[in-house]
Amino acid sequence: MNQAAADSRPRFTARQGQYLAFIRAYRRLLGRSPAEADMQRFFLVTPPSVHQMVLSLEKAGLITRQPGLARSIALAVDPTDLPELISRYDQPVKTPVQSYQAA
Repeated sequence: MNQAAADSRPRFTARQGQYLAFIRAYRRLLGRSPAEADMQRFFLVTPPSVHQMVLSLEKAGLITRQPGLARSIALAVDPTDLPELISRYDQPVKTPVQSYQAA
């Protein structure tokens, strides 16, 4: 296998990619890092689940945090490697649509 091709692949899972994409989107929109509670609300998971994910992202070197400083999460990966953020609100809405034809 080509070593350069192997190095170019993201080194995170699909779920981790969604958390990373959320962190990036949150920072771009609000100008600050999300709190764990923000991630909990977005992903509809428990506080321990979010905390474990943050710890695993940090351990994997995908994010950095400053101890004792709230909202200090920073991405340690190239934003262009991140997947598109998928929201539960991205689902298509089915509505009945009538077709009107000119008489």
